[in-house]
Amino acid sequence: MDITERFLNYTKFDTQSAEDSQSVPSTKKQLAFAEYLVKELENEGLDDVEMDDNGYVYATLKSNMKGKVPTIGFISHYDTSPDCSGANVKARIVKAYDGGDITLSEGIVSSPKKFPELLSHVGEDLIVTDGHTLLGADDKAGIAEIVQAMCYLRDHKEIKHGDIRVAFNPDEEIGMGAHHFDVEKFGCEWGYTMDGGDLGELEFENFNAAGAKVTIKGVSVHPGYAKGKMLNANRLAAEFVAMLPADETPEETEGYQGFYHLTGITSGIEGATLSYIIRDHDRKRFEERKNFMEDCARKMNEKYGEGTCMADVKDQYYNMKEKIDPNMHVIDLVLKAMQECGIPPRVQPIRGGTDGAQLSFKGLPCPNIFAGGVNFHGPYEFVSIQVMEKAMDVIVKICQLTAEYND
Repeated sequence: MDITERFLNYTKFDTQSAEDSQSVPSTKKQLAFAEYLVKELENEGLDDVEMDDNGYVYATLKSNMKGKVPTIGFISHYDTSPDCSGANVKARIVKAYDGGDITLSEGIVSSPKKFPELLSHVGEDLIVTDGHTLLGADDKAGIAEIVQAMCYLRDHKEIKHGDIRVAFNPDEEIGMGAHHFDVEKFGCEWGYTMDGGDLGELEFENFNAAGAKVTIKGVSVHPGYAKGKMLNANRLAAEFVAMLPADETPEETEGYQGFYHLTGITSGIEGATLSYIIRDHDRKRFEERKNFMEDCARKMNEKYGEGTCMADVKDQYYNMKEKIDPNMHVIDLVLKAMQECGIPPRVQPIRGGTDGAQLSFKGLPCPNIFAGGVNFHGPYEFVSIQVMEKAMDVIVKICQLTAEYND
């Protein structure tokens, strides 16, 4: 089976996670794919294949050399984003993309005028959707690359490597992917998530992240007799939103700039709930952002009465850079692997999160490598077959270099 067939098989599974769920995984349908992966890994001859009670899949490609070699691991998540449907994905291949518009279905066009990233893939074979679902390259492309790399190493015994561990987990898209990851069981000295974007991306800096739920209590009174009595939670919610800097939102920031992102509003006269995520690469600025959110709630209470506004702010993950810096050999190996594979590295901060961030703080240094998907979380998502193949090559090369590194 080649990497294209493997990936297309994966897209047939709806593995969308759910933010409002309390179960692990957050959706039962993720388990159907996890069970498929277990059978596939067993059929491909990997050892120690297992799925734990939380749907985390682990396996090993055994060492083919004598002597002690660092055990390393490769990780990808199998859930897809709640932002867009992942059911009944109709993927197709655009052969030798010519740089023009791609008609996904009637009235739905993926155009380089809107998505200039397409122009970086002229001449390549692109896998696209029909414009009604996401594709799922985030992160089933990563899984396909890892499995294909393990099969390649299995079949090319002349390439020496130590024990290679692989793991596939649920619920990364809702920030829970690493929560139940068993680092001790994984047993690696370091690892890599294959969850980045386009060719050459290498990321070992990410946002510090928190979630905030702002709850506003109102008082409902007949509007004809409301003077001095009504407290309209709808209006107070709008007032709270206006207290946050308008130029510090995702649509106004880039690079290392942080933001406040309003992800949802439930509102009525008697009550309103605002859901936010707070992001910043700088830890000090991150703490200031959280404090500012809580200060806004206090000011609302000073104006409208104690208990009117409550801000519940909870940390989600931190910038992995502080855990990677003491282990830069992990990055050096990737850079050398890319160089030997003829891939120009693109080292950049993640304007988002990755399971690798949480895993790094759990004792597993774990930077993030490109998997090839572009325009994640929406119907214009695509992935280049050639980029997936190059990602597989990088995995193989890292395994080889790790064995040589220890000589």
